Amino acid sequence: MRTILVLLGLVLSYSCHAVPALPVSEVAPGIYLHSSEHHWPDRDNHGEIANIGFIIGDRCVAVIDSGGNPRQGIALRNAIKQITPKPICYVINTHVHPDHIYGNSAFKKETGVRFVGHHKLARAMATRSPHYLSKADELLDIRVTPDNIIPPDLQVQDTMTLNLGNRELVLTAHPTAHTDNDLSIYDKNTDTLWLADLLFLEHIPVIDGSIKGWLKGLERLEQNSYKLVIPGHGQLVRDWPVSLQPHKTYLLQLVNEIRAAIKQGKTLEFAVEHVGLAARNQWQLFDEFHRKNVTIAFAELEWED
Repeated sequence: MRTILVLLGLVLSYSCHAVPALPVSEVAPGIYLHSSEHHWPDRDNHGEIANIGFIIGDRCVAVIDSGGNPRQGIALRNAIKQITPKPICYVINTHVHPDHIYGNSAFKKETGVRFVGHHKLARAMATRSPHYLSKADELLDIRVTPDNIIPPDLQVQDTMTLNLGNRELVLTAHPTAHTDNDLSIYDKNTDTLWLADLLFLEHIPVIDGSIKGWLKGLERLEQNSYKLVIPGHGQLVRDWPVSLQPHKTYLLQLVNEIRAAIKQGKTLEFAVEHVGLAARNQWQLFDEFHRKNVTIAFAELEWED
């Protein structure tokens, strides 16, 4: 039995090392990013559709989202090991969506690693995991188990500061916007804000929380200046808040047109077929996500005072 266990361990170790390191770029001193293409998550890309990466301090490393499948998580871990010998101390999940959390298991056995997230993330994971797990093979051609969905053991209620060694990261738990468990990360050293899916560029914004809350959050954020902003989907932003405006304009367009339709007594079905169509040529994956956005926004706005 001991021989079998040793051999199994060697096989698992080899399989981890056989996964190539994920391509990453140093976008600011000590901040490494893997930028993903804009795709519908499917069996060809296996859910690898989000921007993910890590930040290196003098003492240790913080992972920012672990990837869309377990293998991508391993590839991200291998990239870290290739660049620095410093240990991984935190895995920060910015929200519950699979393209940001399915790589968590790659870091589970790292000595001393803490998983960090919004204080509503654990509940969201528990609520959604049965559906996520049942669809992973069918939709993404990957195998995930409950071991891949790891809730945070450090929960951010409002803000939390993590020190990586002469590098402080300020984590902010946002009110409901893209989801009800959005977390952003601000690196003081480089004036970089990692916004994750609170910001979409090129890829149409996806509403899974509150369109009104999202607009309020964006209005607060655009009052600040940042040298660099990292979106969950899209290219790096070096002209904040200019690059934010298309995202904000799309949400405002939905709000205004849906409110007008409701005032006129129009139905949800009418709104889905007519609202926001002028934005089609401005966004990638419009047809895949826009109708759902209208449906969610209509349900929220229909009951406002």
